[in-house]
Amino acid sequence: MHLYVVDAFTDRPFSGNPAAVCLLPAGQWPDAAWMQRIATEMNHSETAFALPLSASAEADWAIRWFTPRVEGDLCGHATLATAHALRTAKGLVGAVRFLSRNHGVLVTHADAEGAITLDFPAAPGAAVPVPDELHEALGAVPEAAFRSDGLGDLLAVFPDEATVRALTPNLDAVADLTIREGLRGVIVTAPASDTGLGHDFVSRFFAPARGIPEDPVTGSAHTTLAPYWSARLGRKELTGLQVSARSGLVRTAVNGDRVHLTGNAVTVLDGALHV
Repeated sequence: MHLYVVDAFTDRPFSGNPAAVCLLPAGQWPDAAWMQRIATEMNHSETAFALPLSASAEADWAIRWFTPRVEGDLCGHATLATAHALRTAKGLVGAVRFLSRNHGVLVTHADAEGAITLDFPAAPGAAVPVPDELHEALGAVPEAAFRSDGLGDLLAVFPDEATVRALTPNLDAVADLTIREGLRGVIVTAPASDTGLGHDFVSRFFAPARGIPEDPVTGSAHTTLAPYWSARLGRKELTGLQVSARSGLVRTAVNGDRVHLTGNAVTVLDGALHV
């Protein structure tokens, strides 16, 4: 079996968000415990497993995602990485349909210039009171909070980019908060300090209880970020910059109850899995 490591939402190696991608042979899914061990061994925020489907199926490939600790519900950067790996390994360009376990068919589209667009369900958040524990968890108090029940994330909105960049969260407190509230993770966001730099908003994402202390670039979080910022800024198409240490750009477009997420990817490892 082929195993790739792909940096997603970037056009340069060692930036963006790395994902491992395992292209499986046709047949049945391997045992979930085996896939979890592979994901733990790879120790990236997500490892994607793609299983080819028959020509009569509703999709071309089935896909599942695993963090180092648990099976994930939806992952943007690892889906983009898988589409990139399929283009590299099998020359697949244009649309590829992935059958997910909980979100139906997810379509990716790879263009001739290298960009890949994900068509994901939007996960807008509803306004909620700012949890008292959020100050201890993040080290700063947001001006507003929203909960996305679609993915189970809490969106914390800050007034400026500098505050988001400077946050040094207490990850144990973040983990406690997310476990207690039944959340996947916490998204922090703010408007761009200078839109002339090519982005409209910034974000970071923390999910320590799921084995992801800080995710470098979180595609799925942008299914919540895009509806929020599109409504606030009055534009359907925006660019988000995730200001982690590795950083990466996600171009977003809201289309009804769907969000299109576009980015590039770079292969940094191409090898064989021997177990």
